[in-house]
Amino acid sequence: MKFIGIDLGWKSQPSGLCYLELMDNKLEILDLDRKESIADILDWIDNCVQKSESALIAVDAPTLIPNVTGSRICDKLTHKYFGKYHAGCYPANLGLPFAERTVNFGLQLESRGYSHAPKIEAQKPGKYQIEVFPHPAIVHLFGLERILKYKKGRLHERRLELLKLYNYILEILPSHSPQLSTANLGNFISSIPTKGRELKAVEDKLDSIICAYVAVHWWYWGEQRNLVLGDETTGYIVVPSQLKTASCLA
Repeated sequence: MKFIGIDLGWKSQPSGLCYLELMDNKLEILDLDRKESIADILDWIDNCVQKSESALIAVDAPTLIPNVTGSRICDKLTHKYFGKYHAGCYPANLGLPFAERTVNFGLQLESRGYSHAPKIEAQKPGKYQIEVFPHPAIVHLFGLERILKYKKGRLHERRLELLKLYNYILEILPSHSPQLSTANLGNFISSIPTKGRELKAVEDKLDSIICAYVAVHWWYWGEQRNLVLGDETTGYIVVPSQLKTASCLA
């Protein structure tokens, strides 16, 4: 089974891309990249996953937006359940500039056979897509009391928060089930940069790893160890349930 994590650029900026594969109960990082255009992202997916292969794609972007104004139900639920962690998401509606890009991306995945999976039979092969949101996933996967604030603030502060995320991925995800092998993570990210543009590139890639791991967690455990905020009619977000993780790296 293959898993794709996409930290989709909601406008025209590059997107972080992660490709994981589960073989003999071993989860390996096979590629970590960034692409700018939707066409290039889709080509990258097609190269990772052949038509006859099973895969689950997790996208950090609102790919289902039925409402013309306001917020989706799932957006509001992130604030209800994760607001205390500062992990509520931005509202999504069809009147916002990014909506056409993100919704069309979901439709293009559907045209390739990736059906939305807010409900899933655990470990059943197939082609699926889900919407995810890294902030609450990071809180639950790593047992944190608040989000890691690597997206806003002074450069050196963002870098320190991103370094924490890198170390959590490196040290904690291999202890979860399924276990992520991070032995080759250094081949893709050897250090956390000190300059803004390079830091943003690493941020996108690390977010895509979280997206891909949430895809794995959803496929492997289903509703037993995951939460689904919303539904396919109103829009939905999949979040891992809170895990008993003692964060020794904070």
